[in-house]
Amino acid sequence: MSERDVGVVIVAGGNSTRTQAAGAGELKQLRWVAGKPMLLHSLQTFQARSDVAMVVCVLPQRYAGDPPPWLFQCDLDRMLIAPGGKVRAQSVFNGLEDLPSECRYVLIHDAARPLATPEMIDRVVLEARKGHGAIAALPVVDTLKEVDADGRIVRTVSRENLWRAQTPQGFPREVIVRAHLDARAAGVDATDDAALCERIGVPVVVVRGSERAMKVTEESDFTRAEALFPLSE
Repeated sequence: MSERDVGVVIVAGGNSTRTQAAGAGELKQLRWVAGKPMLLHSLQTFQARSDVAMVVCVLPQRYAGDPPPWLFQCDLDRMLIAPGGKVRAQSVFNGLEDLPSECRYVLIHDAARPLATPEMIDRVVLEARKGHGAIAALPVVDTLKEVDADGRIVRTVSRENLWRAQTPQGFPREVIVRAHLDARAAGVDATDDAALCERIGVPVVVVRGSERAMKVTEESDFTRAEALFPLSE
């Protein structure tokens, strides 16, 4: 039995504007993909780990007080609900505040990535335990083009040393809390938590992610996630 010293914040506080614009009225993080609601995939994956003490699900304000009933088929002793903020960093910080004191390490995960694998999570946790930040990521394999406002190619960008960030992202708790407090004081938001650590000089390393851990953003991504679901890492 591993020591339960890892806390998880699953960020599901967004309003899914792109998928709702495509005609889907339900928030994407609550929609079903590969056999269950997206958020439930992530919640059950993290609760299956023996080192996880608590998972905080950050939901939009209107859902935080009345969560979907299927959430309660999980380990209720290791689940909390927190309200989302106006921006992502506020949502994450709300989740961080609710983690119990035994959570010395924190994983932050986007509910829009429902198929993160246990192996990639292991790699992130292993690096976070060394005292620095770590993110799951994949190397860029496509040729990259910079374009102007009219869509004309300005230049070809070298893909060497470029990685596509995924989640989970893991940190020692005091590190990520300090990064968020510093960002809040400066009025800074970011699209991921590693960027907040970078701005205060905390080292962050990449570990190998998984193609399964794609981000469901557009309506067409639901079909792709269904296709990736049976694949092993």
